Amino acid sequence: MADPYATLGVARGADEATIKKAYRKLAKELHPDRNKDDPKKAERFAKVTQAYDLLTDKDKRARFDRGEIDGDGNPTAPFGFGGGPGGPQGGFSARDFGGGDAGGFSDIFEGLFGGRGGGGGFSSGFGRRPAAKGANVAYRLAVSFEDAARLSPQRITLRDGKTIDLKLPAGVETGTQMRLTGKGDEGPGGMGDAIVTIEIGKHAFYSRSGDDIRLDLPVTLREAVLGGPVRVPTPDGPVMLTVPKGSTSGKVLRLGGRGFHKKGGTRGNLLVTLIVDLPSDDAALTSFAEGWQDMRNPRAKMGV
Repeated sequence: MADPYATLGVARGADEATIKKAYRKLAKELHPDRNKDDPKKAERFAKVTQAYDLLTDKDKRARFDRGEIDGDGNPTAPFGFGGGPGGPQGGFSARDFGGGDAGGFSDIFEGLFGGRGGGGGFSSGFGRRPAAKGANVAYRLAVSFEDAARLSPQRITLRDGKTIDLKLPAGVETGTQMRLTGKGDEGPGGMGDAIVTIEIGKHAFYSRSGDDIRLDLPVTLREAVLGGPVRVPTPDGPVMLTVPKGSTSGKVLRLGGRGFHKKGGTRGNLLVTLIVDLPSDDAALTSFAEGWQDMRNPRAKMGV
């Protein structure tokens, strides 16, 4: 009877993850489908599987460690007598490959070989679940604020060096994920996917508010007092905006349809906040202010 720890090549105190890793490596190397002309490897595969079966069953492993059962799972008997060659410890059965107390072997097997059976008679206990696909691969794609607002196509370079042009979805925001089917790692059941997470950059003078864009627009005192058309930047290019006569700082004007694209097909707005920009040293303006009398108290509503 073999020591299951020695069979798998792990220490007696190995944790489950270490045991599983060791088994995966050996099962991939020794599986009968890959060694049809080498019966010795098929025999060793059975022993490796039996060892894994025992060590991943917490109760059996504890009993083995206490010396209550041997490496074949049979009760230990006085004077070294175990079951005979025709007893339960002889060879292996379908139980060793996913039935009975298999301890999750079929899941591991499917991860390695896609759950397929071979011509050597080892297919009966591995289930019929689909083979596992390869792992997904994560990417992060930095998108400029204006490109996100316009939904401009983006080019991404994959791990294999190939490039793909992506069409950004309406409602895109930082954290939006796009799935590229079949662009991940290769696996027994096919290719995994690429998962692209969007990260929208900050802008020098735009900020986002839901689907709207906010912009603080400096205007001169003359433009604020007399009103008239002023040139305004938008993500789609400059446009003309009419400033109402007598506008003050903080007045918000709306440019419809100049914000982010919404999932419903419409688009948010560009909300323009006027900021009256005064020159720091202008003699004419200083002279005007000194001779101008404004008896109002613009802070009256604040109680001061």
